[in-house]
Amino acid sequence: MSSSKQRDYLFDNYKAFLIVLVVIGHFIEKSYDNNLFLTTLKWLIVSFHMPAFIFISGYFSKRKLPFRVLIQKLVIPYLIFELLYYFLYVMIIHKPTGLYLMYPKFSLWYLQALFFWRLLTPYVKKIPHYMIITIAAGLLIGCSTMSGNLLSIPRTLVFFPFFLAGTDFDREKLTLLRTRRNRIVAVILIAAFTVFLILNPYCRTVSPKVFYGRYNYHFLGQTVTEGILCRCICYLIGFVMALAVALLISGKKTCYSYIGTRTMAIYLFHGLVYSTIKGCSGILSDVHSPAESMLLILFCVILVGILSIPQLSTMTAAISNINPSLFYVPYQDPFYYSRYWWVFH
Repeated sequence: MSSSKQRDYLFDNYKAFLIVLVVIGHFIEKSYDNNLFLTTLKWLIVSFHMPAFIFISGYFSKRKLPFRVLIQKLVIPYLIFELLYYFLYVMIIHKPTGLYLMYPKFSLWYLQALFFWRLLTPYVKKIPHYMIITIAAGLLIGCSTMSGNLLSIPRTLVFFPFFLAGTDFDREKLTLLRTRRNRIVAVILIAAFTVFLILNPYCRTVSPKVFYGRYNYHFLGQTVTEGILCRCICYLIGFVMALAVALLISGKKTCYSYIGTRTMAIYLFHGLVYSTIKGCSGILSDVHSPAESMLLILFCVILVGILSIPQLSTMTAAISNINPSLFYVPYQDPFYYSRYWWVFH
């Protein structure tokens, strides 16, 4: 059987769609309050794009990987891109920062969280009712007064249920659900949610950051009761919207299916582009009219196309295949580290 027949193009197409939303969601961050179209789009995107991405990551993470491989595939790329961000901030943007490896810069939280999800999932799934427990953890972390984004702990806990659900997911169930009737229901649900976002003034007074998973309830201006209730609703919307969109995505090979195989490179490199543009100009805040909004969205789609070139994916793959032993310095004698102090400073 040829490799083309073995690929699941539905997930390739879904990931291609999601990575476009990720890029758009970041690039409209500074201007989504400027008009109703961008506000609605921002709420739509954040309501499900990361839950869906994380769910798919879980689906493709059913196999337990050795700790050494997790270091190779996730920790080393994280460290390298943290260095890239550091030099970008210091040398090009001139933004005061430090090399805070425990506090991921911009979108690198996802690599850090993915490392912990893949590391912990085999053990968490041995616990009875683990899904209920992880959802409870995601709700309770919102009560924390933890400052900053230490080790991406808030997002790791909030989004963990989506990853676990992906590891439990049976692909055949999705095939059975993709009936004409269910697709019509999916269209109605998405349309109804969109109309709700447009007409409901609540979306103009509350920040879409309630879906980010990073911020505690106090930061969001909520009481503990309000925050837990809101996050429960976010969980429900995330699962329902992710499934509804999955029912509508094409399962056939398309002209953009290949993008779904290169999402990691796009995810990592688009952040460098976004940070540069945001740090060096105010253009992303100065988007007001519908025409300007559409131009920004078109730019994001073109950027995804540019970042999907095979060279960047090859580079990303090469980084994730670096042998971890290259960073290991064996113990030699009591004076070894003093002779080679420059390696560690």
